[in-house]
Amino acid sequence: MADFPEHDGWYTHYVSYGETDAMAVVYHAEYLHLFERARSKFIRDAGLSYREAEERGIMLPVREASCRYRTPIRYDERIHVRVGIAKWGRASVEFVYEIRNDDKSVLHATGKTSHACVNHDGKPVAIPGWLKELFV
Repeated sequence: MADFPEHDGWYTHYVSYGETDAMAVVYHAEYLHLFERARSKFIRDAGLSYREAEERGIMLPVREASCRYRTPIRYDERIHVRVGIAKWGRASVEFVYEIRNDDKSVLHATGKTSHACVNHDGKPVAIPGWLKELFV
C-alpha cells in the first residue's frame, strides 16, 4: 500500500502444512489468523500485551474483517505480515495489513480489521489515551 501508515510493524511466519488446502496453498481463512498474529505482535512491540490491555478493562473485538488475495502463498514459504493503524475512532480502531514474500518484493494479500473498544461488559467505551499513546 502506497499510503501505508508510517508507524508499522512486521511479523515473520513460516507457513505450516496444516495452514494449506488441497491445492497446497494457504487456506483463505488462515489469512485472518496471520493478521491476528501480526496485530498481537505489533501491540506487544509497542509496549503492552493484549492481555494487559484486557486486564486494564479494554477489549478490542473484531467487528469487520476483509482480505484481498493477490498471489498464492505455499507451504513452507517464509512470509512477512506488515501491520499498522489506519484510523482511530472515538471508540474504535482500524488496522491494515500487507502480506509479502521473504524479500518483500511480492505482495500476496492486503487486508484490514476494524475493532470496537469495549469494556468487560461489552459496552462501547472511548479509546483510552494510554492505548493511543503507544502508537504515536
